[in-house]
Amino acid sequence: MKFCNFRVLAVFLLWNCTFAATVAVAADYFKTPEYASPKGTTIIHAGSLLAVPGEHAKTSQSIIVKGGQVTAIHEGFVAADAISDADGVTVLDLSKEFVMPGFIDLHVHLTGQAGANRKVDAVTMTDADTAYVAQMYARRTLLAGFTTVRDLGSRGTAIFALRDAVKAGRVAGPKIIAAGQAITPTGGHGDIHGYRQEVLDVLASTGVCDGADDCRAAVRRQVKRGADVIKVTATGGVLSETATGTGQQFTDEELRAIADTAHALGRKVTAHAHEAAGIEAALRAGFDSIEHSMWADKDTMKLFLKSDAWIIPTVYPITAVGDTPEKMKKGPFKDMPPPIMAKLLRLQSQPKIMTRLAHSMGVKIALGTDSGVSPHGENANEFVEYVNAGMTEMESLMAGTINAAIAAGYAEKIGSLEVGKAADMVAMAKSPLDDISAVLRLNFIMRDGVIFKHE
Repeated sequence: MKFCNFRVLAVFLLWNCTFAATVAVAADYFKTPEYASPKGTTIIHAGSLLAVPGEHAKTSQSIIVKGGQVTAIHEGFVAADAISDADGVTVLDLSKEFVMPGFIDLHVHLTGQAGANRKVDAVTMTDADTAYVAQMYARRTLLAGFTTVRDLGSRGTAIFALRDAVKAGRVAGPKIIAAGQAITPTGGHGDIHGYRQEVLDVLASTGVCDGADDCRAAVRRQVKRGADVIKVTATGGVLSETATGTGQQFTDEELRAIADTAHALGRKVTAHAHEAAGIEAALRAGFDSIEHSMWADKDTMKLFLKSDAWIIPTVYPITAVGDTPEKMKKGPFKDMPPPIMAKLLRLQSQPKIMTRLAHSMGVKIALGTDSGVSPHGENANEFVEYVNAGMTEMESLMAGTINAAIAAGYAEKIGSLEVGKAADMVAMAKSPLDDISAVLRLNFIMRDGVIFKHE
């Protein structure tokens, strides 16, 4: 009997110790996420440093990083023993590299990739499935050098969960400015298309609204869900399976109600818009930026200048999909439904023509790719497209760093390497100021002081 009691006591103590150890491990996991900023000081020796795109690059600079932020930048290479830190000092040798701020993409869709399976995925994938897919695409995007992105349209709650997981340091990805679901009129580009009625009823979007009051409520609903920015489909779109064209879909009154409500709630508001009339209606309504702007003309560009709004051109997708009918019919979208293919075939080189016009007239341009249409991880090709459209290399780099930060409303935190800003940076062997394609081959990537790539 005594022996039995001893065995019971031993098992009880062993179980208690195991449980306590498990709790301790779990508690430690939540205290120290895998991608948390290191405690000590990091000194980065940069051979060339473009700290603020638009200003001159400097040679032989030391960037001091602590707590995920830039705390100082010094001339010359600072030695480890020059800085006292009880948590330790690490020196990273990028003395043969060109260092600059991490890239920013203001238009991505991390929760999916356009293609032949998109309709099936919409009805078979749960939010949990989508979150895993989004994490994969987020990692690819980060490893392409994009340390901040703006996700402009996704179903469910997966994008908010991913945003928060990245912020907490539990998942590798860029910082995410999330819109949630796009605000769209019934049957508009952001609504659900191409299914039988019973499926359409189940997949109803939280962003659908009709009439000014209903649209005010839709904006409030997205903010309540966690939206950092409001995305609006002001016109028809190419990849919606409906033959309704790419013209204006919201009324002027509805657009004003959306913009006013978004601004009242402290959110930037951006519009997907293709045709000139829809772009101009959004600009008159007070939108902060316009995505795509494919058929903007000279008069439209004058309105951009007058309203001080930004264009986010999204040029690379047409190169990835095919900018001629022959390429499109052999490319990744060759099996698209007829309503989509008809709109694709109309695009051709228009994105490149529009971007060249916008730049020549002095319209403010910030980088966006619409990745999810083009493959995730190929985002940096947008820099190359801008140079091909007439920008200088410096102007192109500004579009995807400091200008994108200003356009998004986060310039006090990201977009340049300055004291007090996030330690988001990339490095490459060659200067992109000499050859813009250097941005496609990165040797070093840091986000918030955490190293994600160092070759």
